[in-house]
Order: sequence, then structure tokens, then C-alpha cells
Amino acid sequence: MPETDLTLLREAAEEAGKIALRYWKNAPEAWDKGDGAGPVSEADLAVNAMLEDALRTARPDYGWLSEESVDDPARLGADYCFIIDPIDGTRAYLQGDGGFAHALAVTKAGRVVAGVVHMPALGMTYSAVLDGPAMLNGMQITTNTRAEIAGAEVLTSKLSDNPSQWKRGVPGYQRHFRSSLAWRLCLVAEGQFDATISMRPAWEWDTAAASLIAERAGLYTTDREGRPLRFNAPMPQANGLIVANPALHAAFLDELAVLPG
Repeated sequence: MPETDLTLLREAAEEAGKIALRYWKNAPEAWDKGDGAGPVSEADLAVNAMLEDALRTARPDYGWLSEESVDDPARLGADYCFIIDPIDGTRAYLQGDGGFAHALAVTKAGRVVAGVVHMPALGMTYSAVLDGPAMLNGMQITTNTRAEIAGAEVLTSKLSDNPSQWKRGVPGYQRHFRSSLAWRLCLVAEGQFDATISMRPAWEWDTAAASLIAERAGLYTTDREGRPLRFNAPMPQANGLIVANPALHAAFLDELAVLPG
């Protein structure tokens, strides 16, 4: 059941946080994965090993998809699947910034049914199940209702300032950045920002847990062409990302250029 899985995810995320904080600001060994995949550290791998052991022991029939594990195609035949980012925001983590997260989700038939985004350095845990509210530290959160892009506070990267990404030039939003994509979705879910968009392909482990939290807070979560996000796909990646309340989401969808996925 999603509620039982949520408890499992929350407890595992808290243990992950203990491991991450032991390495944090203690110069963990780190290296670049290459091919534009960014950095990884010994802390990422330690957290991943603990999570895989704990979660797969508890649910041996669930599939497994993690940024730091070799992909096992057997997950595609599983009724349920864990989708995990052991440390989302590794760059921030290695810089001593507390804006990193553990993102843990359970999916069924392509939909997220339970999700947790835990931020141990900041003392924050976002969570949701499919038929429940979005929560932050046990309190319900909801998004805001801004409908216009002009003046909107948007979490995104510098690539969004490239006119080629837009049909009619770059709209007049205010751009902000956070290293953890999962946290970006959660910040919009709690109304701290108006939207988050990504022009780059979005990996499932970055978005799975937080997408459910965002949806339960009242947001639309789609790729940049408006297609709903589906999870545990053979290629676990979406063509960009738009996360906003329904009116603002429609405004972004109308302005974004359609590019090959």
C-alpha cells in the first residue's frame, strides 16, 4: 500500500541523511562521471548502497532504478518500482551547500504512488501519496495561483534565457536556481516560487518523488510539450519539464518552442 511504502521511504531517507551528513563538509572523494553526467562522490555511493539494501530487502519484488546503480531491465516487468536519487544536488553537496536532497519514490504502472524528498542539512522532509495531500514536515502545503509568466519567480537554468527555446522571445520572468531538481519542484509545491522549468532532458530519478508532491499540491507536471510524466520507462528520461499551477503551466506551454526530444 502507498501509505506503508511512504513510511518505508521516509525511514530510509532519514538513514540516508545520517550517512550523507557524516561525509558532508569533510572533503569526500569525488570524481566526474563524464559525458556531461556531472560529479559523483563516495557519499553518493554509500547512500545508494544503504538504500538499495534496505529497500530491496523490505520489498524484494519491487524493481529498482537509481542514478548510481547499473540499470537492471528486470524493473520493466515489475508491478512496483523504486526510483531513487541517492543525493540530488551533488554539486551543492560537494560545495558545502545544504541544498541537496534524497529523492525516493515508488511507482506502479508508470505512476508515482509514494514519494519522499528529504533534505537532512535543512531539516526538511517533503512527502505525498497518490490520494493524499502534499506535506512538509507533517504540515500540508499548497502552491500559489499566479497565472502570468511576466514577473513570475521561476526556478530554472541559464539555458532558459536562450531565445531559441521560446516561440516569441524570452518572457520577462525572474530566474532563480537550485542545484537539486527535486527540491525545485518542492519549492514550487509549497508556494516559494511560481514554477520550475527545464529545457534539458529530465531523468526520472530527479523528478519521480517530487512530481507526486508537486501534483498533490495542485501543480501540473509535464514534459516541455505538455505530455504527462510517466515513470519506469525503458529510457528513463523526459523531454524537459514544466511544473506550475494549471494557468501558469498553460502560459508556459504556449510560449515554449517545440524542440526534438
